[in-house]
Amino acid sequence: MDIPFLDPGVPPTAIPTASFAPSPFLELSQKTREPLYIVRSSDGRLGASTLPPNLSGGDLHAVATLPPLYPEWLGDRAFQETHGCRFAYVAGEMARGIATPSMAVAAARAGLVGFYGSAGLSPQRVHEGIAEIQSALGTQAPNWGANLIHSPNDPALETAVCRLFQQRGVRRVSASAFMALTPLVVELAAKGLSRDPATGTVRRLTHIFAKVSRAEVARQFMTPAPQRMLADLVAQGILTAEEAELATTIPVAEDITVEADSGGHTDNRPLSVLFPIIQQLRDELVAGHGYGRNIRVGAAGGLGTPAALAGAFAMGAAYVVVGSVNQSAAESGQPLSVRRMLAELASTDVTMAPAADMFEMGVKVQVMKRGTMFPFRAQRLYDLYCRHSGLDDLPATERAMLERDVFQAPLEEIWRQTREHFTVRDQAEVTRAEADPRHRMALVFRWYLFNAARWPMLDDATRRHDFQVWCGPAMGAFNDWVKGSFLQAAENRTVEQIARNLLEGAAVVTRAQQMRTAGLPVPAAAFTWIPRRLA
Repeated sequence: MDIPFLDPGVPPTAIPTASFAPSPFLELSQKTREPLYIVRSSDGRLGASTLPPNLSGGDLHAVATLPPLYPEWLGDRAFQETHGCRFAYVAGEMARGIATPSMAVAAARAGLVGFYGSAGLSPQRVHEGIAEIQSALGTQAPNWGANLIHSPNDPALETAVCRLFQQRGVRRVSASAFMALTPLVVELAAKGLSRDPATGTVRRLTHIFAKVSRAEVARQFMTPAPQRMLADLVAQGILTAEEAELATTIPVAEDITVEADSGGHTDNRPLSVLFPIIQQLRDELVAGHGYGRNIRVGAAGGLGTPAALAGAFAMGAAYVVVGSVNQSAAESGQPLSVRRMLAELASTDVTMAPAADMFEMGVKVQVMKRGTMFPFRAQRLYDLYCRHSGLDDLPATERAMLERDVFQAPLEEIWRQTREHFTVRDQAEVTRAEADPRHRMALVFRWYLFNAARWPMLDDATRRHDFQVWCGPAMGAFNDWVKGSFLQAAENRTVEQIARNLLEGAAVVTRAQQMRTAGLPVPAAAFTWIPRRLA
């Protein structure tokens, strides 16, 4: 039953109606940009309307008002103010250029923060990517950045990329895979610090987004840089004494990305467990150090549906980071054939496999398993590495299988190619491998792991069953959600349409939950947003 009521400010031709049956609540939950008034009838029933009741009397009485809810209002407003974006949403930095310069540009133009996936690329390629972004957005655009990944097997590359970021004016850097602070990260965070003469607050030149999945690592980024590290950087002439002094008053990073069950490097932690732990640690450190500004804690990993984003924001996420899903977008570095494979995945079509960059350490990455033999072949290589002292120690049957099915070439040929590569890149690796047969075996096995990530991007059909595609379960959740909509086809997926629909849907889910909390019998369909083309 609907009951009309009048408001002094509403003309007689626009008599509002309060809805008391569940079916109209579905439509009302979609109108997030309008206030919603919760009313109670004289017989005690709760209803809702988009127009206010007459508060001077009558059969309806105001119970509560739900203010407008725009997607722009989800998250921490300080995030948008600091990073010059419209939405508290980051298009994540998928490595090896999968998050292309054009993806970062498209994200920035859509009002997001876009990160270039520079990890794993040569300094020359990183330089070219940064130049492409700056050519499209200008050198002063604030809402983009690039990735600095910890590279224990190639410290020279990590140093070169760090220096390049400073030379090219990259003002937002996502630091990932770090288990401890390094002088390079501290240098990026502290270089260019200054004090605002008007307010006295410390101004950053470079903003570090620290991607973490462990509290002990998060603590290092949320505290000031170690005094000894700062002193060493001053002694080397890298930092000034003033920059070092200012660095002791602020955390290394003010944007902490809590990475849960994501694609690529991940600890597979549930976001609902990990996020509150890091958030509580943040509260303790902010209070303990007396910071003048709060540290923003964002959420990443497993975010592929509006409900997932709404849940992250409800937990208190200042911003969200979406990665795996964007790998299927038109701006991705993956070819259409791979994007179509991704668009067909279920949430269970992913698994863990040995990582190329930390193979000997036993570190794993989360990858696609449907349509590829890579995770199983990579695990076989690691098992052989653990059991044997070198290539010559491999059983004849195992060696024959590797040469036929995995490497598709004699192992001597693979070592020749590997030796040529490291002779140019890092002669020390060649010297060590020639003296240590087990290290030589590791380098040969890493040849397969490294190239398996290249073959998808090259669309090498002869190596389709060896494709290594980093991916988390969020990809499957996203595919389930968009089934039957225009976003089901990989050809229609763009960074902007993915983001706009996820954010719009998150606002709808949040509004539906607000209505249910107010006591309204909200139908289950109110928590669903059907993707559509959004301008």
